[in-house]
Amino acid sequence: MKKICFALLISTVLMACAPHRNLVYFSNLNDVSSSQIQNVPELKLQKNDQLSLSLTSLNAEYNVLFASANNSTSNNTISSRSGFRINNNGMITLPLLGDLKVEGLTVEEAQNLITRELKKQIKNPVVDLELVNFKITVIGEVNHPASLTVPGDQVNLLEALGMAGDMTVYGKRENVLVIRETNGVRKMTRLNLNDKNVYDSPYFHLKQNDIVYVEPDKSKEKEYNPNVRALPIITTCISAIAVLLTALLR
Repeated sequence: MKKICFALLISTVLMACAPHRNLVYFSNLNDVSSSQIQNVPELKLQKNDQLSLSLTSLNAEYNVLFASANNSTSNNTISSRSGFRINNNGMITLPLLGDLKVEGLTVEEAQNLITRELKKQIKNPVVDLELVNFKITVIGEVNHPASLTVPGDQVNLLEALGMAGDMTVYGKRENVLVIRETNGVRKMTRLNLNDKNVYDSPYFHLKQNDIVYVEPDKSKEKEYNPNVRALPIITTCISAIAVLLTALLR
């Protein structure tokens, strides 16, 4: 009988023990480590991207065409900032210039294209182009899941997690899913943030409309499983009974 009680006690202890999890980012990083910084992949403009265009021109006629209620003019110089959406054909439509294909270009390449075309029409155009709807979504085991608008056109996975309040203790750092759509094709990959080599992944630097999903570990699943919620109570009762029987049978 004593052996049975002892076995019950050992089983209870083993059931209560949770598996070890590595909660440290880049846990295989040495105290001193260096690596060649990878070039950040250039962001390419996509359909439905929203662009902000700032134009300074000395051409009064073109200024009239380009002007709107929000524009300000002074001494034949106009600074205009308007929203332009890339349509389903990859085009933006500009006054005087008409449709320009910008899908697949970087922001700098699109800016240079617009400047070259404007030079055919007006004197000394100065163009500043920005992407204003660089959005990513971070969901799952983070403290503040949300869709996030990123200033500029560069953000990496760690920065995105930081903007979402970092992972909870239940988040699988070794299994972070990044979902990306490119030219109508959805691609998914899993990244291990316990591994310093994650920096080399082309998915470490995020692109517009990427989705980051942090998967919960099994302990979180068990915590919210109604069939498992009673387990601590059951194991406690078994332990108490085992201890009581051991004391009575001495």
